[in-house]
Amino acid sequence: MHGEPRRVCLLTGAGGLLGSEFCRRYAGEYDILAVCRTRAPAVPTQHEQYVDPLAPDEHLWENRGAVHAVYADLTDPHDVERVIEVALARFGGVDLLVNNAAHLGGYPHTMLDGDAALLDLETHLLTNVVAPFRLALRLAQESWQHRAADNHARRRNVVNVSSLSGTHTYPFLGQAGYGASKAALNALTGHQAHEFGRFGVRVNVVVPDSFPARVATSAVADAVVRLDRGDATGEAVVVDGRAG
Repeated sequence: MHGEPRRVCLLTGAGGLLGSEFCRRYAGEYDILAVCRTRAPAVPTQHEQYVDPLAPDEHLWENRGAVHAVYADLTDPHDVERVIEVALARFGGVDLLVNNAAHLGGYPHTMLDGDAALLDLETHLLTNVVAPFRLALRLAQESWQHRAADNHARRRNVVNVSSLSGTHTYPFLGQAGYGASKAALNALTGHQAHEFGRFGVRVNVVVPDSFPARVATSAVADAVVRLDRGDATGEAVVVDGRAG
């Protein structure tokens, strides 16, 4: 509808491959709070913008979709609280939470060789499960749980970014911790969909194959937006080589 405020998206993992692609494709459609750990997305932010060296004072159209970048370690509960605080203070609310940040580390041999798998497991779980859980929970507690009518009107929702590693066992080594964390994220999606539905917030999960090696990164970003525009909740949307 003409005059309707732009949708607000809180996007984690914004400096990674999918995060940057999402920002490039959709910063013109959403007001994006781009949460990064060490690397900003490859788009204009409040800190970095494009400049024409021949006309440095000219306003460039490429800067109209600038995102608001926030640096945070989402394994730190205090940083999660700060991200929610910034989002609500700057935008007044969040319509779409995209839990995209992920720890991808693996171990080079088998999980029995030394302690590499054990040492990495905690980071997998904290980044890939606990952080999405905490972000959605805090956002619900601080903003959503008593605003059912507004949530329905704004079509508010959460989209978790998982992986086929959470549903399949692959023949190559090093995937146990990552796959287990993504399987837990899939289960979390269903539980949050059930509980958040009571106040009008949908929760879904995108389950992509490896990108960009096997599927286009743009196809994964587009799947997130299709879920935001739709009505589904508690759904797992697979993005594989058959996806358009």
